[in-house]
Amino acid sequence: MKRIQMFGLLNKDMDQIEKELYRSVQGDDELLAETSLHLLKAGGKRLRPVFVLMGGKFGKYDLEKLKRIAIPLELIHSASLVHDDVIDDAELRRGEQTVKAKWGDKIAMYTGDYIYAKALVMTSELSNPRIHQILSRAMVEMSIGEMEQIRDFFNSEQSVRHYLRRIRRKTALLIAISCQLGALAADAEPGTAKLLYDYGYNVGMAFQIRDDLLDLSGTEKQIGKPPGSDMRQGNITLPVIYSLEDHQIRGPLLTELASIREGHSGVGRAIDLILSGEGISRAEELASRYISKALAALDQLPSNRTKRNLKDIAFFVTGRAY
Repeated sequence: MKRIQMFGLLNKDMDQIEKELYRSVQGDDELLAETSLHLLKAGGKRLRPVFVLMGGKFGKYDLEKLKRIAIPLELIHSASLVHDDVIDDAELRRGEQTVKAKWGDKIAMYTGDYIYAKALVMTSELSNPRIHQILSRAMVEMSIGEMEQIRDFFNSEQSVRHYLRRIRRKTALLIAISCQLGALAADAEPGTAKLLYDYGYNVGMAFQIRDDLLDLSGTEKQIGKPPGSDMRQGNITLPVIYSLEDHQIRGPLLTELASIREGHSGVGRAIDLILSGEGISRAEELASRYISKALAALDQLPSNRTKRNLKDIAFFVTGRAY
């Protein structure tokens, strides 16, 4: 899973952030450094640091200040993945063994805690209390989102609204504040920071829906883990919820989900049922609606090259194949 291609001078700045991201988890304990680097070096799109830098372009761009937000946000995201893989009993992440698979549950949990702590150490260097308030509240919301997901494992009765609230907390919020905090750190106008938040929120919602779609329709090479992993772990995503609303598919799909939960079958038959209906296309349509909202927020921002780049990223999220 490679970093998304950047634009112009931001490539150089992202290279620096990548190096400092690795350095940020080293130096305290040899094993924790090794386990933390294992995930970071497996790659990732680095969307959150990218959005921080782009948000900074709408104010007084200062890489030294912005990286103290960009790196912690990526660390927070990475820590949540380490913990997720323990909860989900996941073997692969980004095509590599998970920390949990390679070192076990206990080491993985402490690794996630360590990465979180490293993020907080770096943000403590920022003096703006508003940034700390936004970031800490987002971390609370992420934790609530994780608990909601655990509570709803194999819950076939959950609503679309419930799903959307969960992915807002788990994914969209961190992307939204990446855009917002980049602007705030660069002393951009409050209205500009709010529009960037709105853009990031809607891109984040579309991104997660698209990620859930890829889990069902992508290949292991594309997504870095076996297709159907979400369903195998009990995570009922939007395409599944929509498919359960189809009376022709609901009965057989419920039977398959029960069988998966009991460990009696794989996910192949369930995926075939979902692909045969309109669940995929309905989820794609909702993702596109979120992207339209993101573009509407962008239209209200001052015209510059970064605005065009943000539009390109929105389209990338809609049509990405990984």
